[in-house]
Amino acid sequence: MKWVALLLLTLTPFCLKAQEEEVHSLYFEFDKYSLKENQTIALLEFVKKLDTTTIETIEIFGYCDDRGKDKYNFKLSTNRANTVKEKLVSEGIKNKIIITIEGKGRILIDDDLLDNIPEVRSKNRRVDVVVNYKPIIIENLKIPGVYSSIPKKPIVGDRIYLDKLLFDRGSSKLLYPAKKELDRLVKQLYKFKNIEFEIQGHVCCTPKFHKEAIDRGTKKRELSVNRALEVYKYLSIKKIKKERMSYKGYGNSQPLGKGPLLDRRVEIVITKVD
Repeated sequence: MKWVALLLLTLTPFCLKAQEEEVHSLYFEFDKYSLKENQTIALLEFVKKLDTTTIETIEIFGYCDDRGKDKYNFKLSTNRANTVKEKLVSEGIKNKIIITIEGKGRILIDDDLLDNIPEVRSKNRRVDVVVNYKPIIIENLKIPGVYSSIPKKPIVGDRIYLDKLLFDRGSSKLLYPAKKELDRLVKQLYKFKNIEFEIQGHVCCTPKFHKEAIDRGTKKRELSVNRALEVYKYLSIKKIKKERMSYKGYGNSQPLGKGPLLDRRVEIVITKVD
């Protein structure tokens, strides 16, 4: 899939960055925390592909299905996380970059997935290895159509890419630095009164059978929509006319084509230029 043209806004005015994240999941048998041969092979293949010089931190999270008591499930999920950690260390991953080893306990089943409980439970008996990479400078990628501000002659299809770290994982709440960056965008939108745009929310790192992620604030599967809506509301408060704007959540349906690393994002896409 081709990269889409991006118009990038980040927290730093001169150095355009995005924090990369990659998630690798290993699935366990019911009530087990030992790795089977195929799981070990999959983990080792994952490790071989890692460029350890670019890794900033690793986090390991263990989970269980919804059966059993909480105390037992926390212990089981922690054992699963520790098993994976020990295997990673044995394969040369340095202890000091593994900053989190946490058992999360059981995952409750969503009401919208009740038609496939066995499969859902099997997916919930897992460990997620979250690899956080050092920031990359997006402008160095030299993607055609990438800008640090609205171009002098904007055209339909130009994009403002709001760095995915404007949001905490699972959250649609705008952080203070994000609001400051949006304030910079607002000044540009005051100048370019002739453009209309769509605010597009996206998510990454969800299983393929989840087209959308859960917003931990509402407990509903609407994260990309809510992220787009938060930007819409903020721009409205800043006196950007609502008739110039629309918003939509795209879930995980429009990855950039470079894996999930840059897909937790909000884009502002120019839809009309008068």
